[in-house]
Amino acid sequence: MDMQATFKLATLAVAILAALGGCAGTSSNNGAPIGPALASTMPEATETPPRPTACPPAVPAAASCLTGVDSRGAIYLIAKPANWNGVLVLHAHGGPNLEAPSAQRAAEDLTRWAVMVDAGYAWAGSTFRQGGVAVRAAAEDTERLRGIFRRYVGKPTRTILHGQSWGAGVAAKAAGMFTAQTVGETPYDGVLLSSGVLAGGSRSYDFRTDLRVVYQSLCHNHPRPAETQYPLNLGLPAGAKMTQADLSARVNECLALDKPAANRTPEQQARVQTIEKVIRIPASAIHSHMSWATFHYQDISSKRTGGASPFGNMGVTYAGSPDDAALNAGVARYSADPAAYQRFAADTDPTGKIPVPVLAVKWISDPTAFVELDSYFKSVMDRGGSGERLVQTFTTQGTHSYISSPTYPTLVTALLAWIEQGAKPTPASIAAACPANEARFGAGCSFDPGYTPAALESRVPARNRP
Repeated sequence: MDMQATFKLATLAVAILAALGGCAGTSSNNGAPIGPALASTMPEATETPPRPTACPPAVPAAASCLTGVDSRGAIYLIAKPANWNGVLVLHAHGGPNLEAPSAQRAAEDLTRWAVMVDAGYAWAGSTFRQGGVAVRAAAEDTERLRGIFRRYVGKPTRTILHGQSWGAGVAAKAAGMFTAQTVGETPYDGVLLSSGVLAGGSRSYDFRTDLRVVYQSLCHNHPRPAETQYPLNLGLPAGAKMTQADLSARVNECLALDKPAANRTPEQQARVQTIEKVIRIPASAIHSHMSWATFHYQDISSKRTGGASPFGNMGVTYAGSPDDAALNAGVARYSADPAAYQRFAADTDPTGKIPVPVLAVKWISDPTAFVELDSYFKSVMDRGGSGERLVQTFTTQGTHSYISSPTYPTLVTALLAWIEQGAKPTPASIAAACPANEARFGAGCSFDPGYTPAALESRVPARNRP
């Protein structure tokens, strides 16, 4: 049978299974249901071979790099060390970007994670087929890249699925979607989650809704009184045009975040301090979270959830302002649309059903992905029956985007020992192992083996949910 006929037969088989009800609940890029193994059972022969490309300068000089565009339009980049140890680190990036995929994004990801190649691991990362907040689609694109690597580069002895920031949610979703039962082989031997947004879309973004309404109650300029009013939990209405520069101008007009605190007016500094205390984020993080609560919320409500918002703040009691009673009486209140909430949760929320070892790391003071999100993720893993397959670690130093160079090889080494020898690591054993990697990868070990995060609702107020 020729290749074209094979592909037609595979496509017909999928269609028959779907008609018989044999395919359940994952999603395509627009949220429509598809079969659980559709992305993974796509014949690898439909993917064109990658082509050689120059590696980013941060990658070890002896490594080789490949690039390509997959059958769904995602750009990818692969790096293979000269002395490859046989392990593939399959990367799911953070963000997400709202723009179309770009080769520059792939190069930036590899540059950031060049330490993986330096440690002897092959690395592969997809830009994902589209911009926007679509977790299952990104998981499918990541799994598709695994097939491309196996066909055109080599069959790894082990595959570690690494998710960073928002990509940690992608990895957690992919690890539950693609298993030996759904793809006919074990796709991932272990999962590494770093700086993860791990409470799913239904909970991870609640504080950004709170930020948006508290900001508006203080600043009254997003939207301005003379502009068309809209529910703030939409981010922006579908089709509304605003640029990052426009948003920055409004935020700086009210809060002067572009100035040192000493150069703000007393009124501006008072507003900044109110947001810091009520939302519990530093001034340096306000603008980035306002951007999410504007542009990413617009992507979600207009493209993912049928024009309605999955976010709400009904039932929230805000605290920390000079006058909490006035604040709570004055902020806008919104209920999450039930259908939008369920649709967004289905796409983004982890299930806790991951059949392989999972190792996570979080900087305790991360202002982007709160450490309390990891407490919630642990409860999800426990409820999903995978709690014993999760080890969480925490550091006292770092940034959201990158904790430190010795941190990641230490974690991968511990994860591989768990996979291959059954030696389940502990936070203490990982903390003890890290300093040995500093001579090669530089200083930066700061694991705190005794740290346990508080419950998410200790950081983000509870609210009514559909």
